[in-house]
Amino acid sequence: MYYNDDSVLFYDGEYVKAKEAKTDLYGQSLHYGYAVFEGIKSYRTANGTKIFKAEEHYDRLRKSAEAMHMPFHYSTEEMVEITYKLLEINNLSNAYIRPLVICSPNMSLSKGQKSYLVIEVWNWDNGYLANKLRIMTSSFQRPNPKAFKIEAKVSGHYVNSILASQEAKDKGFDEALVLDENGNVAESSGANVFYEKDGKLYTPQKGNILPGITRATVFEICNQLGISYEEKLFTPQEMQGADAAFFCGTAAEIVAVESLNDIPFRMNWEDSLSAKIQQAYRHLVVEENYSYLKSNLQNV
Repeated sequence: MYYNDDSVLFYDGEYVKAKEAKTDLYGQSLHYGYAVFEGIKSYRTANGTKIFKAEEHYDRLRKSAEAMHMPFHYSTEEMVEITYKLLEINNLSNAYIRPLVICSPNMSLSKGQKSYLVIEVWNWDNGYLANKLRIMTSSFQRPNPKAFKIEAKVSGHYVNSILASQEAKDKGFDEALVLDENGNVAESSGANVFYEKDGKLYTPQKGNILPGITRATVFEICNQLGISYEEKLFTPQEMQGADAAFFCGTAAEIVAVESLNDIPFRMNWEDSLSAKIQQAYRHLVVEENYSYLKSNLQNV
């Protein structure tokens, strides 16, 4: 799914065949999850291959490395340039891009002494989630922000995501809704969450979430289309039975949620403001033009 005999990735300053790339087995990144990463997508547009919000993603990668006290010398501009070259080498347009920062061999519990940048790309035409998800409240909590750098996209954090997602799937649901330590909604196992009620959108406030770039894009779309939204604390009980809901993230894009804990959302998805945002996002990643959205989607 991810690579073949001809696939090329970027590793430590070189473009190398994916099948020939190697990593050290004595590093904190493997043993302790001490690595940071990003998920980015590129799209085929009328003006050629475009990486959506490349600068924002690579700025966040740099901030994540800084938060983890990793030495990291690549600039955002350098990483954007490398990625476009990598897409060209692999002949990809609609692609998923995975930058990863790993550290040099070090089995102690100390900050990294040297880091290496890896960038992998592979074909990705669809989001990783099906539309109209059945979700459940997870028994696993979001990690305590006093124990982790929640705002950083750290590899080790995603063990929590695997546990929550697998629990939901084992119980016959599509995905999990993860709460914070106070019982408020945080996010899914790998995406931010919104719900819609009485013509307004609500989403968890910062503090216990990874404030996603797609989440910020939803705010931008709402501002362009005149849709009200609010960041606040809320429980799953407040969210249950609302008009509509969706998950959002780079890989997932905008994904409709059909029910929470087997309680369906009231509106037909196609009639909701959330569906309008989903449509707007799909236009935006290809058109890269907010004025286009405003003129073509205000009355959808």
